[in-house]
Amino acid sequence: MNKTSKPFRIGDIGMDNRVVLAPMAGVCNSAFRLTVKEFGAGLVYAEMISDKGINQRNDKTLEMLYIDEREYPLSLQIFGGDKENLVEAAKYVDKYSNADIIDINMGCPVNKIIRCEAGAKWLLDPDKIHEMVSAVVGAVDKPVSVKMRIGWDEDHLYGVENAKAVEAAGGAAIAVHGRTRVQMYEGRANWDWIRKMKEAVNIPVIGNGDVETPQDAGRMLDETGADGVMIGRAALGDPWMIYRTVKYLETGERVGMPSVKEKVDVCLLHFDRLVKLKGEYVAVREMRKHAAWYLKGIRIGPGIRKGINQAETGDELKTLLLGFAKQMENEPAAASAV
Repeated sequence: MNKTSKPFRIGDIGMDNRVVLAPMAGVCNSAFRLTVKEFGAGLVYAEMISDKGINQRNDKTLEMLYIDEREYPLSLQIFGGDKENLVEAAKYVDKYSNADIIDINMGCPVNKIIRCEAGAKWLLDPDKIHEMVSAVVGAVDKPVSVKMRIGWDEDHLYGVENAKAVEAAGGAAIAVHGRTRVQMYEGRANWDWIRKMKEAVNIPVIGNGDVETPQDAGRMLDETGADGVMIGRAALGDPWMIYRTVKYLETGERVGMPSVKEKVDVCLLHFDRLVKLKGEYVAVREMRKHAAWYLKGIRIGPGIRKGINQAETGDELKTLLLGFAKQMENEPAAASAV
């Protein structure tokens, strides 16, 4: 089984393989992306960034543009609902960011984004999609891609029309989450619609949704004909999911799960990078959720879990995690991958 042999390019940017890290808000900063990249992801996406924040030169927003050179290739995602603002932000990213690809978010389902006429709100209007994408493509040198959903709801499934609009506007690729906006992150992803959208265009299509195991990734590629497979929540606390998927698609090999010590070691590497990126105070508080993800599925006492959730300093967090790893030495984190 070798599903990595098919070339996968977005514009002039080539990928080593077909495994892609999804953009996840509040998660996909440089510290997380680099950690996942080192497990073999062919492409990583940055978390979505507001066009208005970029245009207003908001300090926190501009900090989100930071990219470590070891992350390449990288797609930087922006969102907005106004053409002039979106184009201005894209031009800034094109000139001042080291991103390889500029991605436009048309999939975020949360209300505060919808109220800005951004994210998944675009799914209701193929004409707006064509107008907005065309304007961005015409204003930048980097390839422009789009991440979208299959539709707004079951009565407004414009996935094929929307995909064609992106292609006609000069978009270089599409990532498709197989859910509607109304579904949010619930229910099952509809891979049939990903297949329909892939069949409707000639640009690369990346499939996203319900890829929880390497075997899911293989099935998605087989069933949809997608050029790449995007992994999101399954990579939280588990960058090994990326490695296992790459190996499975290349050789059919089913790689086992890491030990608890391996998980803790990578968790702490991730934490050290987060400290350098955001400072210890913020990093400790953000790392609480990541530590819980790294330890998911492992038998852990309530005292340690509470300690992690209440840790105030880096030393506290490290002491707890290293002590737990020593206690669980040589035990597997979970059963072998199936």
